[in-house]
Amino acid sequence: MAEIGKDIERPLGQTLRPQRKTSRGIGSGSLIAVLAVLGVIGVSGAIALRERPFRKPEEVAVSTPKVSAEAAPAATAAPAPTPAPMAAAAPRASTPMKSGGPQVIHVQTEEGDGPPKAAIVIRDPSTLGQNLKVAHIPDRALIEAGDTGPLPIRGADGRRPFDVYARPWSGARGARVAIVIGGLAVSQTGTQAAIAKLPAEVTLAFAPQGNSIGRWMQAARQNGHEIVMQVPLEPFDYPKVNPGRNTLTVSASPDENLKSLHWALSRTTNYTGVMNYMGARFSGDVSAMEPFMAELGKRGLAYIDDGSSSRSVAPDLALKDGVPFVAGDTAIDAVQDRGEILKKLDSLEATARAKGSAVGIGSAFDITVDTVTSWIAEAKKRGIEIVPISAVAIDPQKG
Repeated sequence: MAEIGKDIERPLGQTLRPQRKTSRGIGSGSLIAVLAVLGVIGVSGAIALRERPFRKPEEVAVSTPKVSAEAAPAATAAPAPTPAPMAAAAPRASTPMKSGGPQVIHVQTEEGDGPPKAAIVIRDPSTLGQNLKVAHIPDRALIEAGDTGPLPIRGADGRRPFDVYARPWSGARGARVAIVIGGLAVSQTGTQAAIAKLPAEVTLAFAPQGNSIGRWMQAARQNGHEIVMQVPLEPFDYPKVNPGRNTLTVSASPDENLKSLHWALSRTTNYTGVMNYMGARFSGDVSAMEPFMAELGKRGLAYIDDGSSSRSVAPDLALKDGVPFVAGDTAIDAVQDRGEILKKLDSLEATARAKGSAVGIGSAFDITVDTVTSWIAEAKKRGIEIVPISAVAIDPQKG
């Protein structure tokens, strides 16, 4: 009825229109949406204006303790220029990271005890071996202070000098020849020529009586050579036949021989093992060799027997004490003649093809260095791989 009354009062000719809502309020849903948009814009602006920490991803990687082992390089990375704040924040090499993860260490590129002048190296303790670009730099974790100088030692994480200072090789199963040239550091000019001329795959052995061994060690390692330390052992007819200063003898006490051994070991660093110099009598005496070989096992070093004595007890003792062991097959330069040396090298090649590997031992005579250098160039063309001495060692710790 109310609707009829309104129709009577309405002027003729006009129709009823729907009534409009006069409220201008905004719904709660729309208000929330507007506020959300404004919030996003505000946060984006704040992020854009503030300092961006992810501009330097290398700093994040270094300072994050949970970097996985897979993220670290397979071998020690070559040092690269590093921003000053990053170098200052990195821990020292003597500060191991927790959980056995990658370790950030400083690399000292120049001699001295000052602050590092290169950047950092990220090292995964599960990886072994040393980048050739920093191979001349001793690993402080593998050095023990001795009475006569630095002594090699196993690292707290189990790494051995034998592993860390080994030169990389292909790992292939083809014919392999390892050649060790000894007597380095005795003649300055001869040493310089040997380091410069011999291919990097040739292993160099340093005589402890030599001069400037530390400098020559660095030069050899910078050129890519693996090195070993020669130790004078008593031969028959000693002292008429004398290997030199601090010779280990069968008549000396174990402590006296260890003192002489430590003197030889402390002459330089960065070597994978020791090789006898003479020593036919000493290497055949079990009571003399036992403490000698046990010390090498304790320090993580290999023993290279030059193969000159068939009476050597070194193979059995090396197995017992966990010492990586290599025996030479041929003395390549017993006769100082190019033709004779080439015959010995060809014999090594034949042995390597038959057995998989062969080891030749020589000295740093000019004719030996020149002949070996030219022979290796040809042997590589015939498919022979020249490998460091560590590549053919029998390692009891690796089964």
